[in-house]
Amino acid sequence: MTTYACPKGHASEESDFCDTCGAKIAVAVPAPVPRAEPDPVDAQPCPNCGTPRTGTARFCEDCGFDHDTGRVPTLTPPTAVPATGWTVTIAPDRAYFEENAIENLDFPAGARPRTAALPPPQVRIGRRSSSHGTHPEIDLSDEDPGVSHSHALLTLSVDGVWLVSDVGSTNGTYVNDEQQPLTAGQSRALDDGDRVHVGAWTTLTLHAPVTAQG
Repeated sequence: MTTYACPKGHASEESDFCDTCGAKIAVAVPAPVPRAEPDPVDAQPCPNCGTPRTGTARFCEDCGFDHDTGRVPTLTPPTAVPATGWTVTIAPDRAYFEENAIENLDFPAGARPRTAALPPPQVRIGRRSSSHGTHPEIDLSDEDPGVSHSHALLTLSVDGVWLVSDVGSTNGTYVNDEQQPLTAGQSRALDDGDRVHVGAWTTLTLHAPVTAQG
């Protein structure tokens, strides 16, 4: 239904005189129709995985989809890339913990390193959560309270190079001895022996496949 703006602020269905107060409508310009605002909870589910978006968060908590750029930080190689056999050692790192100087946390002195495979094309680092819908391949929920539910991604590029990306973590993702963390969505190429620091004390060290000696 078209309505016209009355000089006294009424919305009139008549275009010449206001049908509420009788005031003459000088110019019959249809009154603007208020636009219904979308429900902030259901307005933008993730286009990639369908997980409901939390407020105005830029990155999807489950798959890392970037709502600003419309991209998923996943690079799936069009053909098989000979990068199988890569592994990562996950260990509590006292030196990294002491640099963080986090109060009210004790370093897990009894924890031991563990080694996991890096299956292409992508490995998620974080903490599992049914409420957040996060189920990372490298799950640190029982190992490091400083890790975000969706913390970082290890992605195999089409060139066979592993990349690490931060997906908006709370405490940052650091590479080797760099003092500044990766910004959200920023990627960094990794080589054999490179270290990725996450959470309060966790360091992940990448290991290239061991080639047979002839």
